[in-house]
Amino acid sequence: MKSHTKYLTFTVPKRMDLIHITPQVQEAVSESGVQEGLCLVNSMHITSSVFINDNESGLHEDYKRWLEELAPHEPTSQYHHNRTGEDNGDAHLKRQIMGREVVVAITKGRLDLGTWERIFYGEFDGRRPKRVLIKIIGE
Repeated sequence: MKSHTKYLTFTVPKRMDLIHITPQVQEAVSESGVQEGLCLVNSMHITSSVFINDNESGLHEDYKRWLEELAPHEPTSQYHHNRTGEDNGDAHLKRQIMGREVVVAITKGRLDLGTWERIFYGEFDGRRPKRVLIKIIGE
């Protein structure tokens, strides 16, 4: 069995944004040489996310609005977490909702995604470098 690891680093200038990363993940799959297996894509930070959904700008704006309604950034005093000197209590909650990781099958050397499925990095407390792990295993 083969194994391949790759890290992506994102420094998102906005506090919250969604970045389409399917091409970078497919590139890692191609580099791995794995034809049949699994690909894990994992956000390695507790204020960011990796998830699968449609690459449609209206949906992305809906996500941002919905997440901000569920866990608004301000007032920052509403979060006990922020009493530690942080201002990102909302980002931890947004990450919990959107998830930590995805696992995608690899078939014939390609990510085996549904017709409209794409992989995204969700940033909820941007402006500093954060890593995403891509781990591929298979034959």
